[in-house]
Amino acid sequence: MEGNDLEFAVNGERFIVNSVDPCTTLLDFLRSNTPFKSVKLACGEGGCGACLVVLSKYDPELDQVNESCINSCLTLLCSVNGCSITTSEGLGNTKKGFHPIHKRFAGFHATQCGFCTPGMCISLYSALANADNNTSKDSPPSGFSSLTVSQAEKSVAGNLCRCTGYRPIVDACKSFASDVDIEDLGFNSFWRKGESKEVMLKNLPPYNPKDHLVTFPEFLKKKSKEIKKLQHGLDHSRYTWATPFSVAELHNILEAANSRDSLKFVVGNTGTGYYKDEEKFDRYIDISHIPEMLMIKKDENGIEIGAAVTISKVIDALKEESKSPYIFKKMANHMEKTSNHFIRNSGSIGGNLVMAQSRKFPSDITTLLLAADASVYMLNGRKTKMVMLWEFLELPPVLDSKIVLLKVEIPSLTDSSGDDTELLFESYRAAPRSIGNALPYVSAAFCALVSHQTPSRRGVMVDKCLLAFGSYGGDHSIRATKVENFLMGKVLSYSVLYEAVSLLRGIIAPGKDTSQPEYRKSLAVGFLFNFFYPLIESGHRICSLDSGEKHSNSHVDPAKSLPFLSSAQQVFVSNEFQPVGEAVSKVGAALQASGEAVFVDDIPTLPDCIHGAFIYSTEPLAKIKRISFRENVTPTGVFAVLTFKDIPQQGQNIGSKTLFGPGPLFADELTRCAGQRIALVVADTQKHADRAAKLAVVEYDIQNLEEPILNVDDAVKRSSFFEVHPMFYPELVGDVLKGMEEAERKILSVEFRLGSQYFFYMEPQTALALPDEDNCVKVFSSSQAPEYAHAVIATCLGIPEHNVRVITRRVGGGFGGKAVKSMPVATACALAAHKLRRPVKMYLNRKTDMIMAGGRHPMKITYNVGFRSDGKLTALELTLLIDAGIEPDISPVMPRNIMGPLRKYDWGALSFDIKVCKTNLQSKTAMRAPGEVQGSYIAEVIIENVASSLRISVDAVRKINLHTYDSLRKFYKHIAGDPDEYSLPLLWDKLEISSEYKERAEMVKDFNLSNIWRKRGISRVPIIHQVMQRPTPGKVSILSDGSVVVEVGGIEIGQGLWTKVQQMVAYGLGMTKCKGSEKLMERIRVVQSDTLGLIQGGFTAGSTTSENSCEAVRLCCVILVERLKPTMDKMTKEKSGCVTWNMLIQQAYAQSVNLSASTLYKPELSSMEYLNYGVGVSEVEVDLMTGRSQILRSDIIYDCGKSLNPAVDLGQIEGAFVQGIGFFMMEEYTTDEKGLVVQQGTWDYKIPTVDAIPKHFYVEILNTGHHKNRVLSSKASGEPPLLLAASVHCATRSAVREARKQSLSWNCNDGNRDGPDTDFELPVPATMPVVKSLCGLYSVEKYLEGKICGK
Repeated sequence: MEGNDLEFAVNGERFIVNSVDPCTTLLDFLRSNTPFKSVKLACGEGGCGACLVVLSKYDPELDQVNESCINSCLTLLCSVNGCSITTSEGLGNTKKGFHPIHKRFAGFHATQCGFCTPGMCISLYSALANADNNTSKDSPPSGFSSLTVSQAEKSVAGNLCRCTGYRPIVDACKSFASDVDIEDLGFNSFWRKGESKEVMLKNLPPYNPKDHLVTFPEFLKKKSKEIKKLQHGLDHSRYTWATPFSVAELHNILEAANSRDSLKFVVGNTGTGYYKDEEKFDRYIDISHIPEMLMIKKDENGIEIGAAVTISKVIDALKEESKSPYIFKKMANHMEKTSNHFIRNSGSIGGNLVMAQSRKFPSDITTLLLAADASVYMLNGRKTKMVMLWEFLELPPVLDSKIVLLKVEIPSLTDSSGDDTELLFESYRAAPRSIGNALPYVSAAFCALVSHQTPSRRGVMVDKCLLAFGSYGGDHSIRATKVENFLMGKVLSYSVLYEAVSLLRGIIAPGKDTSQPEYRKSLAVGFLFNFFYPLIESGHRICSLDSGEKHSNSHVDPAKSLPFLSSAQQVFVSNEFQPVGEAVSKVGAALQASGEAVFVDDIPTLPDCIHGAFIYSTEPLAKIKRISFRENVTPTGVFAVLTFKDIPQQGQNIGSKTLFGPGPLFADELTRCAGQRIALVVADTQKHADRAAKLAVVEYDIQNLEEPILNVDDAVKRSSFFEVHPMFYPELVGDVLKGMEEAERKILSVEFRLGSQYFFYMEPQTALALPDEDNCVKVFSSSQAPEYAHAVIATCLGIPEHNVRVITRRVGGGFGGKAVKSMPVATACALAAHKLRRPVKMYLNRKTDMIMAGGRHPMKITYNVGFRSDGKLTALELTLLIDAGIEPDISPVMPRNIMGPLRKYDWGALSFDIKVCKTNLQSKTAMRAPGEVQGSYIAEVIIENVASSLRISVDAVRKINLHTYDSLRKFYKHIAGDPDEYSLPLLWDKLEISSEYKERAEMVKDFNLSNIWRKRGISRVPIIHQVMQRPTPGKVSILSDGSVVVEVGGIEIGQGLWTKVQQMVAYGLGMTKCKGSEKLMERIRVVQSDTLGLIQGGFTAGSTTSENSCEAVRLCCVILVERLKPTMDKMTKEKSGCVTWNMLIQQAYAQSVNLSASTLYKPELSSMEYLNYGVGVSEVEVDLMTGRSQILRSDIIYDCGKSLNPAVDLGQIEGAFVQGIGFFMMEEYTTDEKGLVVQQGTWDYKIPTVDAIPKHFYVEILNTGHHKNRVLSSKASGEPPLLLAASVHCATRSAVREARKQSLSWNCNDGNRDGPDTDFELPVPATMPVVKSLCGLYSVEKYLEGKICGK
């Protein structure tokens, strides 16, 4: 077979690759060999969407281009031969103009850090292209796409964003939909509130498919014809990549292969995202060009689907099938909930089945096909064999052989027995996300033929059924044949169904290492109950087969169709300090959307650059004897392995530092926690460095060492604590003994725990170090604390600080994790560059990042509380044990941080004993609202339990304990500010009205009375959040053409700092009052942080860096305006008042006026701390069968003072709130028995996606007037709103309480497997298994028992 070169196009540009390693991914090539850097590596698993591109294939026979959105991090480069690739830069850019998608993302304030934004734009573009290229409908209105609102909302369902909270992203997507009500779109910069629809449409950046859809390059069409018609694949000798064009050709390739050769069959390579194969294969075989494996054949017997058909095309085919539309459409709808759309666009149905068969992949598709009685065809040698799917699953792993799956056959299932019979089919899945990238805890699919009995024998008989279950932790999906045989021929009744579910519990047997085994069993039972129970209650089907609904009745509550997302934002735009206070778009938003914004890893790599990866400890406490590689063979590309011994003699083993001391760069002879850095392996590429780190073998010795401390209880036993300075240990309030004596009721010695949380910034830790002349080093670091990194590097290398320069332009999300934890990455790169005299770059893979991140502080809480019978608190005693890990980091400030928000209620008196525990775990660090979110939540737990013990409304208990101004002064002293600054009572009452809280609370009660399997809860939560301003530098320089360059100590991490600073400089320089000064915004540029250019930058943390930076540059502007005043006054007299900005600056330059001013803003000691206030109301619905909690609505009101930029602050409020939802409801960040982090990527760490946010999301930013001690009367917004997410958790607790009350009413006897107590603790996070276990793992059995015994 004649071979060709690998040829493809990227953004219309031709690329020919003469030779390449076949395991090279498209992302590797794009980032290393092209100028296009919009494709980002955030997970490497196909689970986040940051690496998305549009893949276009030309079909010469149909003269048609097929486009799909795919993961470049998984797609192998050789598989795009003849294809065209489009990245976000290819849609539009600064040179050719931005695409309407980019402009609308910017205008709807849909980007913050910007790292995920290009992937979001590609997802949306792909949806637009599919809608506009394949539509048969009438043309959409001018400026819009054929896309529907529903399609627009789902277009980004698989993409992850950690900053925005998704709401503005969804609005930007919906703005293209032909059926959108434009007045429903959220806050944006295109129109103002109250403007007409005509104005709105006029101002929206126009979209026209003819102009804005990418065309397929003509030069590639010839290549596509060669591949298709001449069947020319790649040259075998150069690519070790085979492309068979027929089954016969495939057989010849397999026969010719050496028996010892390792082979890899390729379609989309999506399995690599899950299994992360490290093995290099001898030959790759691309089976995506074999017609027999690409065909979809339909006839009266069913549908045949080739094994290489992508899951997306399978879904389309099933939806179009007319023979068994009811069953096939249900299967298609279920498949749409698996994985995400870009994985489904690449992954094949055959690959999915083979992974399930050979590697125990928890496949939904296998479960669906088992219930449909599907069969598969396999090629073994020259023979083709058909076996039933259940038989295929029982075979030895086919991946270990040369057996190839050719096709899948799904029969048409119809009820042909008469009018009295009915064919039923349903599928179910319970997963951490309803749509998006999440494997299910359990999937199930049931097909049953039932017959209705005569009037004398009322009921439904099961004639035949297929009951399939998967993903529960077994080897593969199974048919529950024992249950099928039991039910066959039986008339359904409560007792029959009770026996069936009891039988099923014994069949569903999760493996020993499966998490939540009892929960998974209960899900299987619930699904079976959901399927058959309606037939018992009604004796017939409620809905027709064509309705597409699940058969249901008042007992198995049908889920109502809810809008995907609606929102409203109410903000106050201030004109007092223009342009400060205006909702201008974020600086560089369109640049971020196009992917042209440069992050550290986007800096072009120098030819001699090498790459680093950490080797980390897997033991919590051990002596390090030796570091080597597997089989004592140095892996490909490795240059060196650096340890603490390679630190210069004049340097120190230091990798980080805080106010509380340093942390080591590497472990010395002793590793003190699992995940501790032991060495840095340096190789020619990042992939080689990562692979070498995985191949490293560390020999440990644990003899004669004490046991490691792996929890706070052990730390207490061994008195292992970090010292807390008195300035970080708050004062006690009042007399607790007296308060306890006054109490009418008490709750004593209650204990609960809070877990950790991972940052999941989209950009992992990264740094680039360049050796320079005279023993100097320049480091580019993705850091929130470049000044500290600077000092650490100098100390480690033993060189003066003036020999080090640390540069940070922007950070792809931080949340505290890029402060202390970024320092070792930058320092390790600097050490390697210093020693090896070559540039060194390091980009942590997601697994390593998660292991080393530390995250939020876990803690154990014990409390005693006294209160009156009306709920008024009299005293609180707290004992807190905080897990700090092995190094102090910032942990000694935690007592202060925790007690600030906890004092939001008037406890009467408050005492506490807080210990910061030193354990042999990775050190914890500051994460958005560190300590504050725990403190605020601890207060809510206590309030909830007080209300529960009194059996009164928790909202009433909250209200009676809100501070008066006098009690606020008692608990917060001078930080309370003036009486008119205490806005919390106003916010509390205002939100009660705007959220219709009282009316909805009554509606929730009514709902719970009329629904058995769904319960709702509603909760209103206040917050008080204490922040502190810090000294911050700034510098403003006016250049000769009148443009302005600004430097600040604060780092742009997505929080809009640059935008606010730009506005403040425009306001400050506008005080010159010269003509044109009102248009200064566009002439101001904020530049990257440079630790030699502007010193004393400190940390970007604590929510106040933006306002501190703004005040610093305002003071610079005051200096400059004062310097310009004599020139301005003189020119005004000479020019009769008409002096332009350019004229003024030219004259000032001519007069040698100093037009550069720098300052260090130092806040007044008496007013540097202040309080932020907010209130949130959330309503949640809990599915008692699965434990899934759905946030129906959240209302937030937040006091921003006079917002410096309402659009930026709104984004901070929503983003923080959704990150809080993750902490309280979803994100599990745990360690194993050795203290090593369990979760290692997107597969097992679930942050909120677009389907997890409130269905109705209403936010109001309240302007509370003048705060004389604040920066232009503004207040912080970055962290405080995260605390309001506790309202979601508390609402869930309320719903669970209702479920537990109901469960008590079902008891037929004294025994109760699920526990009778309505007093309970709802853990954090309240994941589905947690909620379900509290609602009852045996709720189905209890309910049926109640029915059987007549309850």
